[in-house]
Parts: sequence; C-alpha cells; structure tokens
Amino acid sequence: MALNVGGVNVRAQGAPNGRAPRCQHLSMPLGVEQGAPECAMCLILGLTWARLVVCLTCGWVACSDDSPGGHARAHYQETDHPVVGALETDTAWRWCYVHGRAV
Repeated sequence: MALNVGGVNVRAQGAPNGRAPRCQHLSMPLGVEQGAPECAMCLILGLTWARLVVCLTCGWVACSDDSPGGHARAHYQETDHPVVGALETDTAWRWCYVHGRAV
C-alpha cells in the first residue's frame, strides 16, 4: 500500500496481518538482577502503587503507568532504558516505552 506523505508516495512498511514489527530493543542484553519488590520513590512520597515493573536494562523496580507516581516511565525518561517487564515471574509481559506498546 502506498501513502501520500507531503506529496511523496511512500510504501507502507506494515507487518503481515496487522501485527507490529519485532521491537529491536528486545535484542539488548537482558538478565539483570532486579531490585527489591517495591517502588522506592512511592515509599518516599507516601504513595501506593497499582503494579510494579522491572527495568530490563538495569533491574530498577518502579511503579507502572497505572500507578499514581508512574515512576517506571520517569526512569525511562531519565535513562533511556527502553523496556520494562512484569515483576511477577508467572508472566512474560514486557513494555517498550520507545514504541509505546507491549512487546
């Protein structure tokens, strides 16, 4: 499919069946040791969190976007560490802040 972008025809680079292309940030070395299962910033500020996530680059544990503090996103904005994962070991859920989607 060709798109007209600013008067220039550009071929759309979508994936088959509407799936998003693989996130290249998953190729980064992972396997870091995670921190304590708590959001240090929430504890300091007296906030409670809805869910905790772990930075897959450095192991920092922080509250997710659905928590009042959103400290995991703040960590990404400060460090450019792109991918977080679920703190629970029974799920493989991961989120890429660069692409704004689960990966």
